[in-house]
Amino acid sequence: MAQTLSDAVAWWARVRPDQKAIIMDGEPLSYREYKAWSDRVAAMLIAEGLEPGDRVGICDLNSLAYCALIMGVIRAGGIVNPINYRFTTREIVDLCSTTEPRFVFVGDDFADKVQAASLATRPMAEINALRDGEPAVINRDVDPEADVVIIATSGSTAKPKGVVLTHRSMTAYVSNWSLEGTGSAAGARVISLAPLNTSAGFVQLIQYTTQGCTIYMEPQFIPAKALKMIVDEKITCFGAVPVFFEALAALPEFAGADLSALKLATCGGARVSRRLLEAYKAKGVTIRQIYGQTEVGGNATMMPEHLALEEPEKCGWGGAYIELRVVRPGDIDCEPGEPGEILMRSPGMMKEYWRNPEETAKALSGGWLHSGDIGMLDERGLLTYIDRMKDLIISGGLNISAAEIEAVVCEYPGVAEALVIAAPCDKFGETPFAVYHGPAELDVEGLIAHCNANLSNYKVPRYVAFSADPLPRLATGKLSKPAVREAYAGAHHALPRVR
Repeated sequence: MAQTLSDAVAWWARVRPDQKAIIMDGEPLSYREYKAWSDRVAAMLIAEGLEPGDRVGICDLNSLAYCALIMGVIRAGGIVNPINYRFTTREIVDLCSTTEPRFVFVGDDFADKVQAASLATRPMAEINALRDGEPAVINRDVDPEADVVIIATSGSTAKPKGVVLTHRSMTAYVSNWSLEGTGSAAGARVISLAPLNTSAGFVQLIQYTTQGCTIYMEPQFIPAKALKMIVDEKITCFGAVPVFFEALAALPEFAGADLSALKLATCGGARVSRRLLEAYKAKGVTIRQIYGQTEVGGNATMMPEHLALEEPEKCGWGGAYIELRVVRPGDIDCEPGEPGEILMRSPGMMKEYWRNPEETAKALSGGWLHSGDIGMLDERGLLTYIDRMKDLIISGGLNISAAEIEAVVCEYPGVAEALVIAAPCDKFGETPFAVYHGPAELDVEGLIAHCNANLSNYKVPRYVAFSADPLPRLATGKLSKPAVREAYAGAHHALPRVR
């Protein structure tokens, strides 16, 4: 049935068979090859018993085989269950205890910790072996309403929630942004630096291959290499967090770099400074601020190009199929310029949180996605993002739940209570800063070793402070995060980095 993601790949394999679909660290894969490889993967999964709706876990670095496995699972009617390769065994257990994957494919470097989570694994080498072979015929009609992926997202709780996106929601999301212009039209050249296990990496792969672009993917962000690629490959579309744009602009070769092919540059995850905007504007590139969430399918807004430089604090007014509201408690619309919670509605937003009806009902109350973020709309409907209501730290574009870190820190002997706040970081924008109270000051190295054993490396605090006094509390008895933020503002400057 039409309007599935695999239909789009099949279309481009027919009309642009020799165009490169993906170039991974310099290695190309055409649309013809992408379809054929993913079809063979789908046929193998079906032959081995994959039923529609079964989950398939994947834990590995970005690779062409990873992309083929994603599309193969989708073509077979399965649900992609990305597992962050940075996760510890404990985190993998938390994720997969609810997703219950039927198969789990793992890169060699991550097999031990995934197997330690009591998951039966299969090597990614099996997928690589299917790159060449006879064409496969798939006799399975996939429902456009079927689930495509469960993307783990960090929120205000210690447990990850799984955002469920469908064929219908993802094709609707792509359709909305296809109206934006030529920067990501068919044949465009797009650079993507995000891991495929994140919302950014997965959505970009799906969006740009569904649109018929060539997507250049890299295993990691190396500023000089990324800038050279943008210039040499005449990249037309690039989206990233501000620290990536800052890193490119700081290179000595940036001054002489020809960025004239870059038609669409978007930046999200943090406020874009006027200085950064002007540095790129001098080279003919307008950075357009965006705002979005995994739950809304990806981006919900994009600042109009002709307004981006004059009003850098604003991030757009939604899209052709994306509505925005800012509301007071009770979902009462705010007046222009009045701060409130950002609400979004679109056919591209999530279906639900996986097996979590209570949180789904809260998030999608009244048919609108309640973001948990604070913003305001001006008289024209342009959104200004102000702050997070959710207790998140955004480090290098990755969302980190402060509650998750606090739970692990509080397990360590001698910690009576702890709060985790965001400290500024030149490299990643923000980084976790833990403040704890207990009977006596602890061996920080031991505490960090405990965190390293139970948390992904990017979640482990870089700064730790001991409070001899109990941490401040609100009138309700809950620990007061605002009071700790105020008390420890700038305190990281006087503390050694612990990792």
